[in-house]
Amino acid sequence: MADPKGFLNETRELPGKRPVEVRVNDWKELYEPMAEEKTIKQASRCMDCGVPFCHSECPLGNIIPEFNDAVYQQDWQVAWEILSETNNFPEFTGRICPAPCEAACVLGINQPAVTIEHIEKSIAEEAFARGYARPNPPSNRTGKKVAVVGSGPAGLAAAAQLNKAGHNVTVYERNTRIGGLLRYGIPDFKMEKHIIDRRVELMEAEGISFEVNADVGGNVDAKQLVRNNDAVVLAGGSTIPRDLKLPGRELDGVHFAMEFLDQNNKRVAGDDLTSFKQIHAEGRDVVVIGGGDTGADCVGTSNRHGAKSVTQIELMWKPGAVAGPDTWPNWPMILRTSTSHEEGCEREWAVLTEKFLGDEEGKLRAIQTVNIRWGKDASGRNTFVKIEGSEREIPCQLLLIAAGFLHPQQEGLLDKLSVGLDARGNVAANPEHNYQTSVPKVFAAGDMRRGQSLVVWAISEGRECARSVDAFLSEDGTSLLESKDGGQLALQV
Repeated sequence: MADPKGFLNETRELPGKRPVEVRVNDWKELYEPMAEEKTIKQASRCMDCGVPFCHSECPLGNIIPEFNDAVYQQDWQVAWEILSETNNFPEFTGRICPAPCEAACVLGINQPAVTIEHIEKSIAEEAFARGYARPNPPSNRTGKKVAVVGSGPAGLAAAAQLNKAGHNVTVYERNTRIGGLLRYGIPDFKMEKHIIDRRVELMEAEGISFEVNADVGGNVDAKQLVRNNDAVVLAGGSTIPRDLKLPGRELDGVHFAMEFLDQNNKRVAGDDLTSFKQIHAEGRDVVVIGGGDTGADCVGTSNRHGAKSVTQIELMWKPGAVAGPDTWPNWPMILRTSTSHEEGCEREWAVLTEKFLGDEEGKLRAIQTVNIRWGKDASGRNTFVKIEGSEREIPCQLLLIAAGFLHPQQEGLLDKLSVGLDARGNVAANPEHNYQTSVPKVFAAGDMRRGQSLVVWAISEGRECARSVDAFLSEDGTSLLESKDGGQLALQV
């Protein structure tokens, strides 16, 4: 293990954040570099528990105590080998994962948890800096062809694993750049896009092909793609947002959060947006509906635009600031304040939006809301009542709906392949049936299959789906790709 007394001698410390007044004027990442010796001290806090709950709560099954020990021993190459065995993209998750592993840290029962996410990012960055992260193409090719539709975290993970197994993999992306949600949904201040470019270059050097502006089901024939490949993986994400069909929804100034974030990332990348209606927060009163991470990303982006004011409202009640004693090792429902909130934002809970109000020109000017009180109905379900006399108008010229996503886009790819859907409108491809869809040799993974979820879950699904595809393509129906726990276990199909 790391230092047996590390957790007694060292306290939790994270990298410092750039000053608010500086960072809101650019799109660079938030955090300052942290000295290597400080990261080593943080790794020393790992207790190497008899039962590492951090490992079990990680969707990827990362072998956390072992890579913490390697960092403490200053053996960055071994740390990288351990981490990359279970996680294809630690440089992504080390920046944008909510870190359920830290919530399950045994040390976190009575002290601040080990800084697992920061250590993971540090290992990845050291690996790229020292040359440990380098192309590793397979020594043999199977001759089998696999198409991966979608270049988000699930698609990239599936492609990396299938290429590792020796198959010829082509990734199809309908946008102009590779990355999916990582590229177009995550703001640059959380992850600069050269991090994606660096990884894609490495994957290309390993033999993976990428096709952009390739809309499968649109300008790429979906059925022909299936015919031309030995297997196809659908990893297109969950892209249909949950709408608020309220009076005034048609007003100029009401947008989905992802429209706003997607356009801004393209603007930062230098894309030509002259043919698009500009969605910009400068000088406006901005209201974000939805209290999750996407809503917080809208807050941070609006602040960088120079918004006049930013308000984030949430339908649910305000959670407590401290987790209850009975929540560990599960993910606690507590109040979380993001770096975007620190930059300036009014936050309100238990607020119901009733109407969008416009001016004579059809432009949004305000929203009408009412406060609500939550309780239980006779069956024990959560319900709410409106608080009489709490109606009000909130000035607003830009309204961003960040209420989550319903299911993948069904028009185009899914309709043309006649893929079976589940009750929620996602692609039906149960892991118990090896991620196979109703269409022969077509598989599905990530948000397109499981619904809106975390990047770390998308990577996990891409890896597990790749094992099923590899087994499907093998002569004996087994795969030697790593299982979730990192072992070389054969998968029988």
